[in-house]
Amino acid sequence: MQGGLLLQVAGQLEPDGSRAEVFGTIFEVFLILGTVVGVVVIGYMLYNAYKYRDDGTAPAEDEVDRPTLGELPEGGGHGRKLLLSFTLSAIIVLSLILWTYWALLYVEAGAAQPAEPELEDGTTVDVTGYQFGWRFEYPNGNTSEGTMYVPEGERVRIVVTSADVMHNFGIPAFQTKTDAIPGQTTRTWFGPVDEGQYTIKCYELCGAGHSYMTGTVAVIDADEYERMFEEPMNGTNSTDGGNASVAPATATDGSAAPAVAVPTDGGATTTLAARPAATEGVLRA
Repeated sequence: MQGGLLLQVAGQLEPDGSRAEVFGTIFEVFLILGTVVGVVVIGYMLYNAYKYRDDGTAPAEDEVDRPTLGELPEGGGHGRKLLLSFTLSAIIVLSLILWTYWALLYVEAGAAQPAEPELEDGTTVDVTGYQFGWRFEYPNGNTSEGTMYVPEGERVRIVVTSADVMHNFGIPAFQTKTDAIPGQTTRTWFGPVDEGQYTIKCYELCGAGHSYMTGTVAVIDADEYERMFEEPMNGTNSTDGGNASVAPATATDGSAAPAVAVPTDGGATTTLAARPAATEGVLRA
């Protein structure tokens, strides 16, 4: 609530766009400012190194302004310039900190409860991590395994939890990541994004099959999304919350993916089909 009030007060300073765009803008601003500061500081150092270099000649003793014991040295008359430079530097730094803080509040506000009036737009998807896959539940109760379907051009909030051990749900292309903790929920968001397929990864070591715990975000046309969830999808969706049947994984070249043997509590091993390693970013048809 406090973050929402600060965003309203910020007015024109409030950023816009997807969280990836917000983080990209913050990075660019700091990169440009850091480059300018670095050039100025290093340039000033080189200037002083050249100006006050030792040229082999020493000034006469009467030309050297040495401090006198018991007397306070007089200033060189540059106090106003120093005060002005420090004041301008402080204003720039504080403005940058406030702008960055508002930008981060914008990112955090996107994951808030959809009941808040300013955040009623968009879609909410519940995500459950388990060894070693992802289950997605949509507002109408339908579920899908491995692939999360979202509409193009809309903000998507995700509420993440785990059914067994700790996982970490991440979508590299959207700069989105949050913990999946058993018995707790965490929230994050992304979008709006263009139509395409994006990689989901687990960023928390969760067992022998951790490296195969991947998935896909399928961003589809909004009308197609509405039609898709008017009724359960054959073979991939269910309304009882159970596991849906999943086709055997295939590698990116069309061949069967390798399998991995995962130890179970009873000492036996369970063979898991490895998911294909999806390409980072957008995989367009």
